[in-house]
Amino acid sequence: MKLSVIIPMFNEERHIARTLASVRTAAEHAGIACELLVVDNGSTDASSQLAREAGARVLDGAGLGIGALRNLGARAAQGQWLAFLDADMEMPADWFILGRNIFEQDRADVFALECAAPAEAPWFARSWQLRNQSTGAARLRDWLPSANLCLPRNWFERVGGFDEQLRTGEDKDLGLRLHAAGARLLLVPTPPALHWGYEASWAEWLGKEWWRQGSHLQLLREHPGLRQWRFPLLALAVSAASLLSLASMLSIRADLAFLLLLPGVLIALALSLRQSWRHRDPLLSLQLAGLHWLRLHLTAAGLIGALFNHSSRRPARG
Repeated sequence: MKLSVIIPMFNEERHIARTLASVRTAAEHAGIACELLVVDNGSTDASSQLAREAGARVLDGAGLGIGALRNLGARAAQGQWLAFLDADMEMPADWFILGRNIFEQDRADVFALECAAPAEAPWFARSWQLRNQSTGAARLRDWLPSANLCLPRNWFERVGGFDEQLRTGEDKDLGLRLHAAGARLLLVPTPPALHWGYEASWAEWLGKEWWRQGSHLQLLREHPGLRQWRFPLLALAVSAASLLSLASMLSIRADLAFLLLLPGVLIALALSLRQSWRHRDPLLSLQLAGLHWLRLHLTAAGLIGALFNHSSRRPARG
């Protein structure tokens, strides 16, 4: 068994050496041959040099989108198995042992580990990461994030790889196509992968969410089912109510402003409770409610921007 690990990168000198070291450690523990491929998107810092010093082969992907970077790495890879990894992740030592067991036991065709923010991250980055963390057993999903993603090459090639036209959301698109083709996608809660590129400031968190939400329109065109429309339509409704609430405040109609604002707050709280109830942490529920309220409005702004062909840029990683 030969595994190729593909890591897209742009100015990741703070994280890339740690990421590659954790991959090498996992490969040594599993006793497997591991090819390290870093696809550089035109970095201007020392990250490419650090990647080479860590034993990776660095490919030139300057000017490419995230899907194209990952596809370029997959085409150059020699392994029968592919692992896609973000450049700011620290993988547990038993990553590949766990993956080998999953595939040998035929529990899944694709698998990923849940991610956790390190203790150094600010509260909003840790809380936002916790919203996707479960406290139970591994579970099958219809898509998986590509911060760490392992699958056989034949499944990747069967669905045509990543969609290179998507600016973001390419992991959800790939997962939905794999799921539609019959692949079983397994999300494993423990041990988690550590995400060191956490949002270090509010500006970065807001900018990153706006960038992420800008892909909704493209994803809706590719996957037009009703399920994909639910959150964007909800975001538009909440944002419209918030604008009307603001207009009511300016008209000195505080009672009407409160009534218009209340549904959005309750929807954000419902989204929070759906994700946080298993943690039994009231503070986390309140924190996530506030973050979801902001995200609903950022989603609406991203949708409207996409209608006018506005392309938000991804903020630099923390």
